[in-house]
Amino acid sequence: MTAIAVPRSTLPRFASRPVAAVAVVQIAVLTALSGRYGFHRDELYFIAAGNRPAWGYVDQPPITPLLARAATTLFGDTPSGLRVVATLCGAATTVLVALVAREFGGDRRAQFAAAAATALSAYVLVVSHMLSTNSVDMVMWTAIGLFGLRLLRTGDRRWWLAIGAAVGVGAENKWLVLVLLAAFGIALLGTGPRAVFASGWTIAGAAVAAGLMLPQLFWQIRHGFPMLTVAGGISADDGTKNRLLFVPMQLVYLSPVLVPGWISGLVRLWRAPELRWARAFALSYPVACLMLLLVGGKPYYAVPLLLILLAAGTDPVLRWLSQGGTRRRGGAWILAAAGAAISVVVGLPVFPIAALRGPVLAFNKDQGEQVGWPELASTVARAWQRIPRDQRATAVLLTGNYGQAGALERFGPALGLPRPYSNHMSYADWGPPPDTMTGPVLFVGKLRPAILAAFGDCQRIAVNDNGAGLPNDEQGTAISLCSPSSEPWSRIWPRLRTFY
Repeated sequence: MTAIAVPRSTLPRFASRPVAAVAVVQIAVLTALSGRYGFHRDELYFIAAGNRPAWGYVDQPPITPLLARAATTLFGDTPSGLRVVATLCGAATTVLVALVAREFGGDRRAQFAAAAATALSAYVLVVSHMLSTNSVDMVMWTAIGLFGLRLLRTGDRRWWLAIGAAVGVGAENKWLVLVLLAAFGIALLGTGPRAVFASGWTIAGAAVAAGLMLPQLFWQIRHGFPMLTVAGGISADDGTKNRLLFVPMQLVYLSPVLVPGWISGLVRLWRAPELRWARAFALSYPVACLMLLLVGGKPYYAVPLLLILLAAGTDPVLRWLSQGGTRRRGGAWILAAAGAAISVVVGLPVFPIAALRGPVLAFNKDQGEQVGWPELASTVARAWQRIPRDQRATAVLLTGNYGQAGALERFGPALGLPRPYSNHMSYADWGPPPDTMTGPVLFVGKLRPAILAAFGDCQRIAVNDNGAGLPNDEQGTAISLCSPSSEPWSRIWPRLRTFY
């Protein structure tokens, strides 16, 4: 098939050794630090969801929970064991970005620089340290970008099959990948080459994506599309804040030091005659940002596209540095070292827990959310002992959010706690307690009006202390002992449910 731009043989050789060296160091550092703090609330939720396998969940498709189950089964039910998946996602992204730089004609130096910049960027460090849906999402977006570039550069429309497969797998992890697909399609229609659509392979790729998405799509249909309910809650509660922060945070998430790199990439893709075939990728990023702004999406949703632009900008940045004097190169090294240090401090658990207060939590509150879960379980266990012994068999342990429930499910059995229930997210689907549980209710969390209406008399009997004095979401959480409801659990449960 006729190539659109340059034949495949003109690409530089892949810099396998230097890129592999970056990935190996990246894996070593992430592994060494993976168990330094503890589980994040989302990780506890993924473990709980993975232990209840399904084609879908209220707030996510099944891939991340299934990966959590596989990781804890193979490598141990510890933060280090769970985070093997996140570490491998980070290393895979680093290699993929180097391959993207090669697609743009980047030589050995450019590929190495793209890999190193990716591995040391703040966003990549954060989602490579702890397992999240974004860990997998980052890999899939980058892979789709690489496959899209291969499609445009070679004109071989069979790459639509690879794109379709990656989109299908990505959608089984997070529907956000459809934003990338839509942005790419709109950009192609706007800038061309539109000829890549004129093929049966395009339909075949769409069929592959649809086939991979069908199981969880049927699950969502059967359950009334709860993921759209959750997305609506995010937009309603955080939409204004997300829109205000969207543009400024694009300058921060990778690193302020890397902003010239990805801006250079965007300009290069738009202007360079030799890369006219890839012009759609220059437009894909602003189109995706506009779509996310309209729906109030979180600012980091578009970050994987910045990695594509960064790969495109590596070569011109290196040329600019080589044309300057020692002073320019020395200043660049100082800035690069400072940017890398800040990214490591923000993204990884390098400080003692007591030193997390202040700037670190201000930039990355997820560090604080990895602290204090065993302490919460201990506080709840002491509160549970205040329930008269003859009432504990029918008493219920209820939490207000999935993080609390996940922590008590993980750490509670060793402390004599029963199974926790929660009215939040998919935990609500795993309840309600049996109607035979007619004893008192030990409630963990904020006493919302629905809780007070259901149980009436609630008395605070304990307050959680995470043991480090960190101002995270569970510091100061109240534990209340409530009288039983006059109605059975099956009747009040729908009124208690919260999605966001």
